[in-house]
Amino acid sequence: MPDLQTHDDEPNLISRSCEGDLDAFNVLVERYQRPLYNLCLRMLGAPEPAEDATQDAFIHAFRSIKTFHGGSFRAWLFRIGANACYDEMRRRRARPALSLDEPRGGEGQPIDVRDPAPRLDEHVERLELAELLQDALSRLPSGQRLAIVLADVHGFDYSEIAVAMECSLGTVKSRISRGRSQLRLILRAHGELLPSRLRQVSEGQNDVVV
Repeated sequence: MPDLQTHDDEPNLISRSCEGDLDAFNVLVERYQRPLYNLCLRMLGAPEPAEDATQDAFIHAFRSIKTFHGGSFRAWLFRIGANACYDEMRRRRARPALSLDEPRGGEGQPIDVRDPAPRLDEHVERLELAELLQDALSRLPSGQRLAIVLADVHGFDYSEIAVAMECSLGTVKSRISRGRSQLRLILRAHGELLPSRLRQVSEGQNDVVV
């Protein structure tokens, strides 16, 4: 499901931001901070580098907002966020250390679990599922991972994904198709951990819930 709704005041905030109005830009930051961080977290797999990439993205966005000439602002912003993630991945390759693909966050806790159920067994199931899905995402090539996260987590349409990924619609469709196929294979191998509604996905449905 999409994580953001259309905001009628956004063009005005963008216009004021282009004039150097930091207060207006801070409203945009508050609006997009959580979803952009979630994108970086899905791409990088750990909180600290995701926080750094998110901060770098907003700094770059403020400095270059005059280059935004209409269309989907969130796609433009997420393109900057994706590039910040790729920069972090390149830095990681230059200084190999603890894997950023590790699906657990600080102190060994699974990352990005929203609205845990009150029942202990359901809570544990959600934690295991979150870990499994993040691990499956981390196994995808970065381009497929980004396309899947934009489509299936953030609800971008193909045209927005093409803007965010700076590629053609055909490339978007190909990466999503290949990424979902790979995720199905990974999830099928761990089918016993999936709730029944997601087992159907792993057995050949077109969409993957991540």
